[in-house]
Amino acid sequence: MTAQPSASYGLTLRCEITNVPGQLGKLASAIGEAGGDIGAIDIVRIDRRTIVRDITIAARDEEHGHAIVERIHTVPGVRVLRVSDRTFLLHLGGKIEIRAKVPIKNRDDLSRAYTPGVARICRAIAEDPEKVYSLTIKRNTVAVVSDGSAVLGLGNIGPKAALPVMEGKAMLFKEFGHVDAFPICLSTQDTDQIVAAVQAIAPGFGGINLEDIAAPRCFEVEDRLRQSLDIPVFHDDQHGTAVVVLAALLNALKLVGKEPADARVVVSGMGAAGVACTRMLLAAGIGHIVGCDRRGAIYAGRREDMNPVKEWVAQHTNERRFSGTLCQAVAGADAFIGVSAPGLLTREAVASMARDPIVFALANPDPEVQPEDVSDLVRVMATGRSDYPNQINNVLCFPGIFRGALDCQASEINEAMKVAAAKAIAGMVTDDELGEEYVIPSVFNRQVATSVASAVADAGYATGVARRPRAR
Repeated sequence: MTAQPSASYGLTLRCEITNVPGQLGKLASAIGEAGGDIGAIDIVRIDRRTIVRDITIAARDEEHGHAIVERIHTVPGVRVLRVSDRTFLLHLGGKIEIRAKVPIKNRDDLSRAYTPGVARICRAIAEDPEKVYSLTIKRNTVAVVSDGSAVLGLGNIGPKAALPVMEGKAMLFKEFGHVDAFPICLSTQDTDQIVAAVQAIAPGFGGINLEDIAAPRCFEVEDRLRQSLDIPVFHDDQHGTAVVVLAALLNALKLVGKEPADARVVVSGMGAAGVACTRMLLAAGIGHIVGCDRRGAIYAGRREDMNPVKEWVAQHTNERRFSGTLCQAVAGADAFIGVSAPGLLTREAVASMARDPIVFALANPDPEVQPEDVSDLVRVMATGRSDYPNQINNVLCFPGIFRGALDCQASEINEAMKVAAAKAIAGMVTDDELGEEYVIPSVFNRQVATSVASAVADAGYATGVARRPRAR
């Protein structure tokens, strides 16, 4: 499948064009012939001989963008003055900043916000440490922590290259959850050092969001931090994905008239997201699960390529001890959830699934099976991409989950809170709206985070991990 032009590869071309009728049309035709998508045309300046215009276009990728520019160079009467990459421009100087909530306009303001008045606040917290939640930013702050070892689909690119992603995550926290989040990129990939660093900075934060830390290290880091800290620790690559997957699956099963307890589900990929999805499905009462990695099904007694996490999966799933390949495992399955690699699921395998098959092919940017290749076989299809219906996107989850956890001052985010979040997301799609191409709400539905936050806080109080007295 040929990728479509995308705003992520947007360019603004400043072109000097001979001021004669029809010249702009020639330029537009050249861009169209090269496969570019024109978004806007603006006049910068004009005189009797020339017109300078800014032309915004979308390309498929960087190479395509270069090809479009080269094609424009061949148009008589057009001179390209400047090429600006709109995505790079958006990142110049970083995407976030810190702003003061109160003004400092005179000596009185300064003496209350800083010395000497701030000393009274420090003494009050020293006498009663719980006042840190009411007298500082701690009650509304999350650290977005990464070692840069598993960033998006880019792999181990290190902490500096990971920083733009963590900034983006902080933006989403603020935009959708009104949470102040800070990117923390660590120059170590040693488990002990990561744990020690997060423990050391934890007093300044109300929660820790772990991000883009490779498996299996991510499991130990999260487990140790959850045991040692009294604030929520949440690895979004695991649990955020799992929550949104569960939400979409509950609605998809509802649409096809199947009960979760009876459903047979195959999970492809036993990394961070796959294991978390498996745990979440079990917690939600999904009846029959088979997890698969590159060697095939995970089952009790398997010896090859196992680790403690996969051993747990083997003991809690695949009660029939099926030992075949991924494509064999999906025969008769009601749903496939892929968090693995492109092209692993064949058309023949999809055809072997139970009636009204549900396929969540979430490998990004290229899914386990292309939707076009199985559109006549699949009842509900979801991907991780924004150019197909039913995008499984973690932004539906983490802003609301942390908003709810911070609101109730939770000591942790437990399984009950995650399941509550998934059900809240699923509930944003009404029975009248539910359909094959709409089993999950839009990421721009601003009510999602509010609904998730409320459900998570309620679950926090119900399970006894909320420390803030409930408002009456």
